[in-house]
Amino acid sequence: MWTRRSFMTLPALAVAPLAQAQFRVDISGVGARQFPIAIAPFRDEAGRTQQVSAIVRADLERSGQFRGVDAGSAALDESARPAFTDWRGRGADALVTGSLMRLADGRVDVRFRLWDTVKGQDLGGEAAAVAEADLRLAAHRIADFVYEKLTGERGVFATRIAYVTKVGPRYTLWVADSDGEGAQVALASPEPIISPAWAPDGNELAYVSFETRKPVVYSQDILSGRRRPIASFKGSNSAPAWSPDGRQLAVVLTREGLSQIYLMNRNGENLRRVTTSSAIDTEPAFSPDGSTLYFVSDRGGSPQIYRMSAAGGNPERVTFNGSYNISPAISPDGRWMAFVGRDGGAFRLKVMELAGGAVTSLTDTQDDESPSFAPNSRLIVYATRAGGRNVLMTTTLDGKIKATLASSRGDVREPVWGPYTS
Repeated sequence: MWTRRSFMTLPALAVAPLAQAQFRVDISGVGARQFPIAIAPFRDEAGRTQQVSAIVRADLERSGQFRGVDAGSAALDESARPAFTDWRGRGADALVTGSLMRLADGRVDVRFRLWDTVKGQDLGGEAAAVAEADLRLAAHRIADFVYEKLTGERGVFATRIAYVTKVGPRYTLWVADSDGEGAQVALASPEPIISPAWAPDGNELAYVSFETRKPVVYSQDILSGRRRPIASFKGSNSAPAWSPDGRQLAVVLTREGLSQIYLMNRNGENLRRVTTSSAIDTEPAFSPDGSTLYFVSDRGGSPQIYRMSAAGGNPERVTFNGSYNISPAISPDGRWMAFVGRDGGAFRLKVMELAGGAVTSLTDTQDDESPSFAPNSRLIVYATRAGGRNVLMTTTLDGKIKATLASSRGDVREPVWGPYTS
C-alpha cells in the first residue's frame, strides 16, 4: 500500500491562484537506449479531471529513459494477469495497468500494477485514496514508482519547479508540478521578480524583488505565504543561493562597490564577505557538500566560472572554452555542472563533467538561460526562446531527449527545480 506520507498532499500556496498556467509538453529526440513500456488506460479514468495513464506515460517519456508503446484503447485494471505474449508482440518489455473508483466520501481509490512482460512477473503495485484534485499528484507518484523499479534510481515527477512569467508589465512567480502543470501564484508584482531559489527542504523560496524600486532578496514560506526581506543593504542585493544544509545563503551585494559575494545566516544575520576582487563576482552556487562555491567573475577579462572554498580563499578558474560562460548549476550528485556559454552570437546550454572537465553542448538554440538540475541529477530545466517568446524546456544530460513546456501565459523565464520533500 502507498504510505500516507507517499501520498501526502503538497501544501497549498497561501496566495490563491489567480489563474493556472497551462502547459503543453512536446517531447522530441530519440535516446540511444530507451526501455519500451506500455501504459494501458486505467479502468474508469474516462471523464475524470485528470487522465492518470496519460500523465504517467508523459512523465516516463520526458525522462528520456523510456519509450512509450501503444497500449490501445482497452482499459485494463490491476487485478487481471495480462497476456504477456501479446504485450511482448507489441514490443513492450513492461506494462502498467490500473483503475480509479469513486469512494463514498468523494475521494478516488487509485490502484496500479507494474508487470515485467519479458519474465512474466508482477513487479508490484500500490493503492491510495486521494481527493479528485490530487489525481495529477497520484499519477506523478505512480511514475516515480515505475521509474525507480525499472532504473534503480529515484524519480522526480512528484517534485516541483518554480519560474517567473512576464505578461505585459506584470511579473508573476509560480510554483508548479515538475511538468509545469498545476501552477499556483506565489507572488505577483508590477516590478521585476528574478532569481528564485529553493531552500533544501522545499518549504521556502528565496528570490529578488524590485517592488521597493531596488533589488532586495526575500524569503517566502510556501505553506503560509509569509515573506521577509533577508538582504536589503545599500545598493543591489541579488542572486541568492542556499547552502545544502539550509542554514545560510550566498548573496551578491554592491554595498562596498562592485558586485561581490557574501554569506549570511538564513535569517539575514552574520554577514561576511567571501570574495574580494576589483572585478564583478556574481551567480554563486554551492557544491552538494557545501564546501565549495562556484561563481561567475570577469576578473580574467571576460565572464568565466570559478570555484573556491565556501570559507573563502583563492579562486580557481573552471571554464576555459569560449570567452563567455555564466550561470553555473551543480548537479545534486556533484558530477556535473550545467552552464550557459556563448558560441558566436548564440547563448547555449552546456554541461561539464567536473571530474575530467569534458564539455558537451546540449542545444542548438540561440538564447538559453537559467539551467537547474532535477534532484536526481538526470534532467535539466532551462529557459530558451522559441517562436519569438521565452519557454521552458527540459533536457537529458546527453541532449537527446527534450521536452518543451509551451506556456500560453506570456514569456517564461528563470526556472529552478525544487528538491525532494519526502
